[in-house]
Amino acid sequence: MIRDITIGQYYPSGSIIHRLDPRVKLIGTIVYIVSMFLFDTFWGYLVTGLFLFGIIKASEVPLKYIVKGLKSVIILLLFTVSFNLFLTPGEHILVHFGFIIITTEGIRFAIFMGLRLVLLILGSSLMTFTTTPNELTDGIERLLGFLKVIHVPVHEVAMMMSIALRFIPILLEETDKIMKAQQARGADFETGSLIKRAKAMVPILVPLFISAFRRAGDLAMAMEARCYRGGKGRTKMKPLKYKAKDAVAFCVFVVYIATIIGVDRYLPMF
Repeated sequence: MIRDITIGQYYPSGSIIHRLDPRVKLIGTIVYIVSMFLFDTFWGYLVTGLFLFGIIKASEVPLKYIVKGLKSVIILLLFTVSFNLFLTPGEHILVHFGFIIITTEGIRFAIFMGLRLVLLILGSSLMTFTTTPNELTDGIERLLGFLKVIHVPVHEVAMMMSIALRFIPILLEETDKIMKAQQARGADFETGSLIKRAKAMVPILVPLFISAFRRAGDLAMAMEARCYRGGKGRTKMKPLKYKAKDAVAFCVFVVYIATIIGVDRYLPMF
């Protein structure tokens, strides 16, 4: 399962999505997440799914690589769907056993909630697949630049967020190495009950934390050795500039939102 966590990883490619301004991708991701709460019909999910599929095809990131990231949150998905299925009240009761009640409304709500979570995870992870940590830092800094007026350290905040995302695949790789080393010494992480397997993971935490603190210290020393002093007075090697393709991308998102609102308002609920 460690190998299936793809959040924070970058997939190199020369697609049109990779070449977009990082600010466009950040704003687009926010718009996409917000759009998921503007509808509650089958047609809305259909439009959103088709839109996301089109973006994935344009990004040239393999679909199976993106879907692989769902394996790490499958337990969360199952819990969410189960709670909504069994605990959602409704008028059309199908099964009633103790406190467990399955209704038509509960089935519908559970399916839609599962679809919403899947689409949210796939859509938000696509941003890190198509944006390097440096681009992400520059994009966040430029988008939050207005906060400098109230003396918010925007550059430092953006840098911390970028480093945190960059450390995720590094720590996952380190965890995989530690697990393989302990398995070579006889540790068992795959058999037994869920509680037993959870206890078997405890010995991994100590070397993992030590490795994380060591990497953080090495990074701090490297930044100090290069005379890093924050964002004040720093220039960009590659300044961000909006281009024609970025304007087209904004237009695509406007059309997408308009379509979502129109579909949810005028097509029959299903």
